[in-house]
Amino acid sequence: MLSDADMRKEDIIAKLDELTLTITESKPKAESEEKELVAAEQKLSQINDELNEQSELLSGKSAAYNEQNIFYHQQENRVKSLEQEISYKEDTFNNSKIRIEKNQEDLVGTETEIKALLEKNETNDDELVAMYEERESIEKAVNEAEKEYYSIRGSIDDIDKNEREIQRTRESVDAIIMELQNKLNETRLDLSSVKERLSVEFNIDLDDIIEEEESTNTDTQELSQQVEKIKERLERMGPINPMAMEAYNDIKERNDFITEQREDLFKAKESLLSTIDEIDSVAKETFLDAYEKIKENFVKVFRSLFTEEDDCDLRLSDPENPLESSIEIIAKPKGKRPLTINQLSGGEKTLTATSLLFAIYLIKPAPFCIFDEVDAPLDDANIDKFNNIIKTFSKDSQFIIVTHNKRTMVSTDIIYGITMIEQGVSRVIPVDLRELADS
Repeated sequence: MLSDADMRKEDIIAKLDELTLTITESKPKAESEEKELVAAEQKLSQINDELNEQSELLSGKSAAYNEQNIFYHQQENRVKSLEQEISYKEDTFNNSKIRIEKNQEDLVGTETEIKALLEKNETNDDELVAMYEERESIEKAVNEAEKEYYSIRGSIDDIDKNEREIQRTRESVDAIIMELQNKLNETRLDLSSVKERLSVEFNIDLDDIIEEEESTNTDTQELSQQVEKIKERLERMGPINPMAMEAYNDIKERNDFITEQREDLFKAKESLLSTIDEIDSVAKETFLDAYEKIKENFVKVFRSLFTEEDDCDLRLSDPENPLESSIEIIAKPKGKRPLTINQLSGGEKTLTATSLLFAIYLIKPAPFCIFDEVDAPLDDANIDKFNNIIKTFSKDSQFIIVTHNKRTMVSTDIIYGITMIEQGVSRVIPVDLRELADS
């Protein structure tokens, strides 16, 4: 062990000598390298300062680059969405073109009928307007005629009053004349009896005596007195109105005119009533046709949203008068027998309203349809049904749905998110889910 230790000691001493020699040789080199290190550290500090300046400049450039990159991606997304929308619209256009070609055949068949109905409607409208104008003019003429009639009627009443007084006076004169005539007849009878008696008893001819009396004018004074009395009575009766007949003819002519106008008004009324009846019949027929189609579509859509065993119906409260009748909506999901639609839950009411909306929509589909928070009261199962029917009808129309429901968002083709990057500034960020699904 001692020999080994001595050997180690010698080796260590040798190594120490080598290390001392190496240190002695490398010391100048280390000093020079230390000087170079100090110079390098100074240079490194300068470089760090420049690096900090470049870093600040780079951060500013990076921020500007990020803004431009975000704007670029937004524009790129917008371009992609526009391209996809254009392609979608082209598909929609092609589908619409096919539908138009399909409906063109039906349109050709119904176009002539529509033109005929429009022409008939225009003529009826023109006739109706003309009739209303004629009615207004006739009413004005009737009002003026009534005013004139009542004024003339007053004068006629005065004339009638005067005429009645004259009639009474005339009757009294006729009575006096009749009385005088009776007295004259009695006098003639007495005279004839006296004449016969004179001729029989005294053999005297009364005619000769009368001729003598006439020659002597013994009865002229009496006759004159009687004539004067009759004249006085006629003067007390007053003068006869010479214009009464002319006034009567004028009033009769005015009355004939008013009667004729009245008949024209009745004829115009009958024509208007017939036109109204015709319009009501056409409107009733059109309404009932649309009502039956909506009713049929309502049952189909309602059962697609619920089940085939569910029952629904539309009823008119007054079938005899459909244009004025209210419409009762009946919805009976399986297991429920509600008396009114108000007894349904919020989701059931929403699905019923959606069914009725699409039943009306099927008669005349619109190119765009907007729903605002329709799916809010629905649960997950009903939301899936709602989304399925939207997908079904989206082949013919575009649907815009305002929603916060995740299931509805997932089922859409494009999502437009509204975000506020800066205070008071809102931006629209579109996301095309169809592109993500393809990728």
